[in-house]
Order: sequence, then C-alpha cells, then structure tokens
Amino acid sequence: MKHKVLAAAVFAAVGIQAIPSYAQSSVTIYGLIDTGYVLETGGLAGKVSKLTSGISGGSRIGFKGTEDLGGGMSAVFLLEAGFNNDTGGVGQVSASNPTPLFGRQSYVGLNGGFGSVLVGRQYTPQYLVMAAIDPFGTGYAGDAANLMPNTGNAASRMDNTVKYLTPNFSGFTGEFAYGFGETAGSTKTASQIGAALGYANGPLTLKLGFHSRNNDTATAQNSSARNTLFGGMYDFGVAKLHAMYGIDKGVNSSPLRNAGTVVGTSTVGLYGVPLTPSTDSTDLLVGVTVPFGAVHNVMASYIHKNDKTSRNQDADQYAVGYRYSLSKRTDLYAAYAHIRNKNGANYTVGSSIEAGSGSSAWNLGMRHTF
Repeated sequence: MKHKVLAAAVFAAVGIQAIPSYAQSSVTIYGLIDTGYVLETGGLAGKVSKLTSGISGGSRIGFKGTEDLGGGMSAVFLLEAGFNNDTGGVGQVSASNPTPLFGRQSYVGLNGGFGSVLVGRQYTPQYLVMAAIDPFGTGYAGDAANLMPNTGNAASRMDNTVKYLTPNFSGFTGEFAYGFGETAGSTKTASQIGAALGYANGPLTLKLGFHSRNNDTATAQNSSARNTLFGGMYDFGVAKLHAMYGIDKGVNSSPLRNAGTVVGTSTVGLYGVPLTPSTDSTDLLVGVTVPFGAVHNVMASYIHKNDKTSRNQDADQYAVGYRYSLSKRTDLYAAYAHIRNKNGANYTVGSSIEAGSGSSAWNLGMRHTF
C-alpha cells in the first residue's frame, strides 16, 4: 500500500496523471543510493578530493510495471530517474538534455512468447555486454569504460529507440535496437543500430555486441562509428574469470571520457595533436572476481588500449577493488585504479557516472539498494 501511495505522489508531482488504482498492484518501486569519498591524482590541475554520488552505480529511483493483456501477452514499462544524492541534484544532465526527468531509462512495450518489443530511451546492446562482463560492472574506479567505449549518443544509452529482445532458446538470447536520428530530410543522419547475442549455461557466459552510430549532421557527412565487443566469463566457484576484446573504428568510436581535462605534464600535445581520441583501436580486458565467504568480494582487472592510428596513443589500466556486504542490500566498498597513458594519450580514471580528472583514483563508499 505504501508503494501505491508513493508512486501516485511522485507521478502527481511531475505532472503525470496517476495510474488508475486497479493497475497499481503491477507497479514496483526500486532504487539505489551510492555515496563515497573520491581522491583523484595525476591531473595537470592537481589533486581532486570530493564526496560524490554514483561511484559503484548511479544513484536512482525507478518504477517498473506490467499488465496482463491475456493470451500470454503483457504490457510493460520502466521509468528510471538518476540523481546525485550528495547534492540532491538531477543526474544525466547534458547539453542536449539539460533538464532530464527519467534520464536513465524510459520505455514502454509488449512482452510475450515472441519476446519483447520496447520503445524509448534504453541502453545499447553493446554497452550491456560490457556491463555484464566487466568485473567492476562498469562502476568504481576500475570501470572498463575508462578505456573501452560507452556506445550510444547519451553515455551508453540510445534515445528514440525501438528494441527487440528474443526469448531464451536453451541459453541463447539476442537483441536488436534501432535509434531514430530524427533529422529532417534524412532517415540515416544521426541514426544508430545495435545488436547482441548471448549464451549462458552453468558456469559459462559468452556475449557478442555491436553498435553503429551515424555521425552525419544536417549540414555535413562524416564517417560512422562502429564498435564490436566479444566477452566471456567462467565461474570456477572459488573465482570467476572475465575477458573482453573490442574493435573500435571511426570518429566517435572511442571518445575520451573527459576531453576537457589534461593528465600528465609533458607528453600531452605530442605531434601537435593534443587530446585527440582514437578513431582506430582495439581493447583487451582480463579480470577476476574472488568471493571469500558470503560477505567478502575482491575484484581486479587489467585493460590495454591499442591505438592503431599514427599517434600510437596506447594506454593501460590496472584496477583492484573490495566489497563487503553488510546485508543483501547494503555494501561497503573500496577501489583503486591507475591508467598509464602513452604518447600523449589522455584517458582518465572515472567511475560509474563521472569521467574523472586524473590518471589515478581512490574510492571509499557505501551502496544501498531498495
């Protein structure tokens, strides 16, 4: 009953007509609150020490629901808003979307024996592959996205998207997504296509993801960005091994997480081309998670960025983390990562929702889910 009242109050506050009472029983409210201390070093401007939100995963509140339509079919929806609980501000703010309401995800669709068809703002299939295989779950200082690209036009997400998810066929799953560019006079301009295949059976998980982003604008034609990512995990019980290999081609295929911050003191600007993201690279990740009992978990990974352009701006990331479970819903954590940039590369150590300001970072925080 409390969930029903809270959901009605939130929808009313944002000007959305409340769902009729007979449908409220299908709505679930969930969320995550993450806050911690971050120390960033290695930036040209010096150390940064701060209390921040969303280190392990972006703080959020979400509403998801389903309605039985009969015949094995149901209507589904998800609305997920991000926030920064260190300030109370709204998350996912960008130049293209300065006042997001449900900036993390926002979709509605149909589910049945045919699979699921979802329309709205959603994660790219390629990003979901990376998030599933990364030992850090694309969070903490060890976030794989520090070196490996977040695809999409909105930090791992696609706007204006139609996505199809297949049923599970003996462990095999797939998804396909198309994002409308919504550019007058051209269906191709600014459009996106994503796809993924997966297989899970016992201790083995394999995933393959692809994303293509058209970089054209209404006034110019540019090369598209293409990202392919293959990953796998094997759980030996005493430890789980992780591995990923990515291929990134074209403009925007491997953007810098923080193009406005310079790391290092002497190599930036080599060849007269400072802060230039790679347009032709490969990525390799190997990692491990090791549980100790029911409450301790250690994470570690190594990532190599191989820049194949003439600048040869390679980078290596080393990361280690520890998570202690106070309960099923509350964790304490610590993490550290360092990036070794080469030949003027400018990759920074961030976390789940922050780009970072230096080549190293420490995290110490708390995460609670509900």
